[in-house]
Amino acid sequence: MWTLLAILIACALDWFFGDPPRIPHLVVWIGKLISLLEKELRAVFPSTPRGEFCAGVVLVVLTCALPTLLCLLICLLLGLVHPALRMAFEALVCWQCLAMRSLEQAGRNVKAALRQSLEAGRKAVGMIVGRDTTQLTEEEVIKATVETVAENTADGVVAPLFYMMIGGAPMAVLYKAINTMDSMVGYVVEPYTHFGTAAAKTDDVANWIPARLTGLAMVAATVPAQLSTWGAWHVWLRDRRNHRSPNSAQTESACAGALGIQLGGDHVYFGTLVSKPTIGDPLRQPTADDIDRTNTLMIWTSIIAVLVFSIIRLLVIGALVCL
Repeated sequence: MWTLLAILIACALDWFFGDPPRIPHLVVWIGKLISLLEKELRAVFPSTPRGEFCAGVVLVVLTCALPTLLCLLICLLLGLVHPALRMAFEALVCWQCLAMRSLEQAGRNVKAALRQSLEAGRKAVGMIVGRDTTQLTEEEVIKATVETVAENTADGVVAPLFYMMIGGAPMAVLYKAINTMDSMVGYVVEPYTHFGTAAAKTDDVANWIPARLTGLAMVAATVPAQLSTWGAWHVWLRDRRNHRSPNSAQTESACAGALGIQLGGDHVYFGTLVSKPTIGDPLRQPTADDIDRTNTLMIWTSIIAVLVFSIIRLLVIGALVCL
């Protein structure tokens, strides 16, 4: 019960305050660890495809193990003093693993920037995507924002919640380490073609179940969000595999169907054109208001996930007590 209470407190803190102010962020620490390890491992392993792949494997092991074990140790020590201390620490850590408010704010920032100028919109969306945004049209800026919010509904909200419900703060930290590592090195272009392979595959595995749960939750969320439930369900069934990643299209397809727009297509990453299949049907042209609609869909998806996961955890706890 203490862990569930910590998670619910973390959700409330994330919704009302966003990222913790004036507190060194967990993701920043993990990012610095990854940068340090990358530098050292590239210096130790040979600059060959096999050497870089092996270095990437070691990066995955160390990045997953060090923060997770440290978090677990702190939880155990605080629990020995008093369960409430452990709960407070877990709430703080879980708060930093959630991104519902910051994701919603990022979408609103792009929309506000687009009102100023296309160039401002390109710069704003460039802060939240990994692709080249300098030549994007207004429609492409909108679609990039919608795709990012939809995809990160899984990565930034539902997946962390999923792992928190299983193992509290330590499991949340483990997931965040995997996800941060993928966002930093898990690319199919140089200099990460071989070095980032292990990180990308690990992220695929970690997100496999949460992404599909998020896709289903997003379809259900179309009801309170007052979007097209049939469109979300139909496109999700048809296009949920239309992506190089086995997970990204799970949420992008549900979102595209709910909005009645087409997402996906070719994008430029680090100067390299990456071909991607389209997702959804071009029933209409995307507008800036679709960013707000996607934010609403993300929020309701998150609420549904919190409620369902909490009920399941309570049922499991109750079943274990009865044994």
